[in-house]
Amino acid sequence: MTMVPSKLVLATGEVFAGRSPDWQASTIFGEIVFNTGMVGYVECLSDPSYTGQILTFTYPLIGNYGVPDASHWESHKLHARGMIVSEAVEFYSRSQAKSSIIDICKEQGVAVMTEVDTRALTKVLRERGVVSGAIVIGDSLPKAFPNINEQNLVAEVSIKAPLEWGNGDKTIIVVDCGMKENIWRHLQKLPVKLKRVPYNYDYSAEAYDGVFLSNGPGDPTMCQETIAILRKAMQNKKPIFGICLGSQLMGLAIGAKTYKLRFGHRSQNQPCLQEGTERCFLTSQNHGFAIDESTLPEGWRVTFRNLNDATVQGIEHESLPYFSVQFHPEAAPGPIDTNWLFDKFYTLIKER
Repeated sequence: MTMVPSKLVLATGEVFAGRSPDWQASTIFGEIVFNTGMVGYVECLSDPSYTGQILTFTYPLIGNYGVPDASHWESHKLHARGMIVSEAVEFYSRSQAKSSIIDICKEQGVAVMTEVDTRALTKVLRERGVVSGAIVIGDSLPKAFPNINEQNLVAEVSIKAPLEWGNGDKTIIVVDCGMKENIWRHLQKLPVKLKRVPYNYDYSAEAYDGVFLSNGPGDPTMCQETIAILRKAMQNKKPIFGICLGSQLMGLAIGAKTYKLRFGHRSQNQPCLQEGTERCFLTSQNHGFAIDESTLPEGWRVTFRNLNDATVQGIEHESLPYFSVQFHPEAAPGPIDTNWLFDKFYTLIKER
C-alpha cells in the first residue's frame, strides 16, 4: 500500500497533517466527530448513525484484530465517510478476521487518514465543538464545507419497503431510521411478529401491539414525517420504545425540543444514573443531539441522566407505556448492562 501526504481541514480553520492511501479520492467532506472506544471499530464504521461523518478514533492503534465478515457488522456496509487514526494496522491477528481495516475501507470507498495527532484533534473538537471538515490530498484547500445536518440522512439509510419476520401472537412495528443490526437481533429474540418499516411508512391505523423506534443519523428535526406518524400512533396508547434517535423523535412528537451537543457522546463507557435510584449503568452511545429537559411537557419525566454532563439519557410517560433511552442497550460494541430494557418493552406489550 502506497501512502501519500494528506491534510484534514476543519471549517474553523485548523489543519492537521497525515497520510492517506493513494487510491483515495482527492477530497472527502463530512462532519468530524470522535469516538473514545478502545475496540469496536468495525461496529462503529458500519453503524448507519455515522452516515455523513468522518470518524476519529482516539485510541492510538486501530485495526489490530482485523475485520470479520459482514454478518458481524451493524449493517450491510460501512457508513462513515472517512476514518482518522493515529495508526492503522495493516497486518492483523485474529482467527475470525477476513481482511484488514485498510483493505475493507478501500473496498467500501471509505476515506482513510493515518499518522494524525488524534489527541490534538480531539482537544480542538472538545473546544470548538463538532465541525464540518474535509480530508484533502493535494495542495488546494476547500472554500466551503457542507452541513450534513441540513439533510434528511435518515432517508438515505432507512429500508425502502416493509419487511416481516416471526409468527408470534403479538406484533411490533419496528420503525427503521437506520437501525443497527444488533437491535434487530435483540428484537428477533422476542416471541413476537416483527414488521420492519421505512421511516415514512404510516402504520398508525394498522393492527399492532407495540412500536419500536430505532437509532439513526443526523438532526432529528429533519424527520418530520416520522414525527407526525408517531404522534398519531401515540393516540392508540400502545407501548412505544425508542433508542437513540428514536428517543429524540419521541421527545419531538410530544412537543419537547432537541438541541445539538457540543461534541456529542460517542464511546462505550458513558455512565448513566437511573433517576430515583443509586444505580449507575455503563452504556454504549453514539449521538450528537439531546432532548432539552426544560421543554418536557407535563406527565413526562427523565429516567436516565448522563453523569458526565447531566444531559437527558431517557424519558418516559408517568402513566402511559411510552419510554425511550438515548444510549444503546443492545451494545455492539459496549457493555450489555441495559439489555433488560428489551424485556421491559415486551412485558408492557404482554400486559395489555
